[in-house]
Amino acid sequence: MPANKKHLTTSKWQRFLKFSAGFLGGYLVSMSLHMALAQWLNHVNVLITITFSGFILWVALFLLAFLAKNGWKVWGLYLLLTLFFSGCIYLGKLYHPIIS
Repeated sequence: MPANKKHLTTSKWQRFLKFSAGFLGGYLVSMSLHMALAQWLNHVNVLITITFSGFILWVALFLLAFLAKNGWKVWGLYLLLTLFFSGCIYLGKLYHPIIS
């Protein structure tokens, strides 16, 4: 039985944007979040935790990208979140330097 045509309205370009945002953008958001947490919290515990929570967050962000109607908005949101967490990393290096 063929798929219902009303569910196949997205273009190939939008599907590519959603897939790339979920795959690459979700990875960037999850890694930048965990690096920011490692900068502000005990970095050893965060790096151990990232093996599980990083993958779970990445998969959740990957799936959320396909729920949106516009792939550009997903890319914009994921890039803003990545920039925000990168700013947290930068501020963490200024105010909480890791002592070797």
